[in-house]
Amino acid sequence: MSDSGVKTHDKFILPPSVVSRLDVSRLVSELERVDNELTGDSIRHKVDEGHEVVKPQLSEQLNDFLNANKLNLDNDHGRSELIKEVRLLKDHVLVIHMTFAVTADRESLATLMSWLRESVHAQVVVAIGLQPALVAGVYMRTPNHVHDFSMRARLKENHSKLVGVLEELRGGR
Repeated sequence: MSDSGVKTHDKFILPPSVVSRLDVSRLVSELERVDNELTGDSIRHKVDEGHEVVKPQLSEQLNDFLNANKLNLDNDHGRSELIKEVRLLKDHVLVIHMTFAVTADRESLATLMSWLRESVHAQVVVAIGLQPALVAGVYMRTPNHVHDFSMRARLKENHSKLVGVLEELRGGR
């Protein structure tokens, strides 16, 4: 697995490509698939010496995760422990709910995730929602706070200033 043994779920580094709890669930599923393929190939190789063990295809997210944590999938016991720990990670990640006015692209989400993991928590993921009425900005809900960073909230907050400026403009004709 790694030089210092199997990492525990609370020590894992999540790469920016892993955005949501669903992404972590996909890591678990993919690790289980890879484990099954490697175990099956290993058994076939023991039965048929001529059978060549083929490395399974890995997704970009799993590759990023393995590289970020300096892990490999060569050891059967290590893979089993990794699967167990990633399942625990899925159950323990901090989830921030973010609602955007439009769908965020992958690059923007990766940038956001890097910032959140440096500034908020190393194992934070987001649950993303859409609400076109926000116009711009984001509505964010953490386990114990709600933050409205939307244009709608800013306009509402500065309504009296806007009305004052508009009346000045109207009176200045």
